[in-house]
Amino acid sequence: MRPSHLQVILNNEFTSAVNGHHTPVMIWGPPGVGKSQLVAKVAQDHTVPLIDIRLSQLEPSDLRGIPFRADGHVDWAVPRLLPNAERHGPAGVLFMDEITSATPAVSAAAYQLILDRRLGEYEVPPAWVIFAAGNRQGDRGVTYSMPAPLANRFTHFSFETNVDDWVLWAHQNAIDERVIAFIRFRPELLFDFDPALDPVAFPTPRSWVFAHHALQKFEAGSLILSNALQACVGDAAGVELNAFIDNLDNLPDVDAILAGEKVTIPDSIDLQYALSASLVGQAVRLIENDDNDPKIGNLLNFAATFPQREMGVMLVSDMHRAIGSKLFAFTQFKDWANQISDVLLYDQKA
Repeated sequence: MRPSHLQVILNNEFTSAVNGHHTPVMIWGPPGVGKSQLVAKVAQDHTVPLIDIRLSQLEPSDLRGIPFRADGHVDWAVPRLLPNAERHGPAGVLFMDEITSATPAVSAAAYQLILDRRLGEYEVPPAWVIFAAGNRQGDRGVTYSMPAPLANRFTHFSFETNVDDWVLWAHQNAIDERVIAFIRFRPELLFDFDPALDPVAFPTPRSWVFAHHALQKFEAGSLILSNALQACVGDAAGVELNAFIDNLDNLPDVDAILAGEKVTIPDSIDLQYALSASLVGQAVRLIENDDNDPKIGNLLNFAATFPQREMGVMLVSDMHRAIGSKLFAFTQFKDWANQISDVLLYDQKA
């Protein structure tokens, strides 16, 4: 399931908890695709605490607590890492990450907590939701087969990488536009992991963020940058990205496009992707200031000049995902949409 759809499911699970309809959710997926970030965003969107428990690093007593004698009986000391309404707040997200890497003894300790929302005398506060994530057994990680009793305590969803969702996230998080452009140009490299090859560095959404950081630290065109990119995303993808960046010297003047000047679109497809990503980044930065409306209008006019109209559609679609329905208020948007109506369906009343 693509990340944007999973986000809707997790948000609905959170809002349903107060009415007693929440069911624990298990997210399956390979390493580095963003499972943990997806869960963290739920807590961020609802302004609630997130308790991230890495089960692979725990002993059974870390969950169950340790026994102590009280009035001739044995009680259990509740671990402070578990949600407490007074200490943490009435609502929140309890996230059990790396659950498939937990030993069977730790998994067994989690059974009651996940389904019954309690461990002995301890109870999870009613408005707290329980999410979990883990790698699949074929992902070359340290994994255990999930026992059937534990599996039956979750609803299960598989995380699938999606280029459109990642590009939206990348623009929202100020990822270097050169990386975004490259992924648009080579979408199959957003995630390229073959466990049979036993790779060390390989392309994932996480490692492309590493590449973004490398671009901020090392000079373009240098051997050091080339080596750093290969260290982030693997040899093949790193060499391709470095060559892609070296070719960006031939990119048209973006400021001239925003000023409404006539600009020749490059023949090279990779430069067209790079230009599109750069213009979307400009729109994200400009949209909050009404004084910039003419520039965004000029950008929309420019989108209609691509020789491959699908490229203009991709540019405007990415703009819409990044800045939302504000785009529909521009007369240039409807002019553009009418020009390419045979390749795009949209609601003119929007």
